[in-house]
Amino acid sequence: MTSSDMDYLTIALPKGKVFGKSVEMLAKIGYTAENLTENSRKLIITNEKEKLRFIITKTADLPTYVEYGAADIGIIGKDVLMEESKDVYELLDLKFALCRLMVAVPESLKQEKLSDYAHMRVATKYPNIAERFFHSMGMQMEFIKLNGSIELAPMVGLAEIIVDIVETGSTLRANKLVEVANIEVATARFIANRVSFKMKFDRIHKMTEELKVLLESEA
Repeated sequence: MTSSDMDYLTIALPKGKVFGKSVEMLAKIGYTAENLTENSRKLIITNEKEKLRFIITKTADLPTYVEYGAADIGIIGKDVLMEESKDVYELLDLKFALCRLMVAVPESLKQEKLSDYAHMRVATKYPNIAERFFHSMGMQMEFIKLNGSIELAPMVGLAEIIVDIVETGSTLRANKLVEVANIEVATARFIANRVSFKMKFDRIHKMTEELKVLLESEA
């Protein structure tokens, strides 16, 4: 970490549904920059007066930027943290972007017990989470990693089961899928690089406390 890096606090924000609320929340406590938008052509957006740098990353990449110190802190969904298993500090549950990681099957395949699905194929964006979950149940499964439209997999015979994240469950119902197990509730989390947390403790601790006050005021 150079002396120049020490002058700035670098904040990583993820593209997608978490971005807008993250920017709004940070702005309320004074952490913002001109033209801080998701579709900015700039790769690094800087507030020179407050010594802030913002980087906007792909969702799955954000924990890596924080783990390796390219960003000091970041905001990311708990589901991504669980899947990526990066060595970062999880400082605060920000209470937004609420969703659930769950297991679902076609209505026609619904069984009485979860163990009845043993040895089937599982399509998911979260193979690590899925493998840990089924392993904890003593079940051997075949996992197929997909990046989009997970609900399509059972419809075309690619897999019998899906592990995915849901907010309302309307997409499941529309595709005649039924939830058979809940894995985890996920919300947005405020995370920090371990070295940055020590080297820039005062700034990061102050920011964490300001976020806590904001959350309490909006509860």
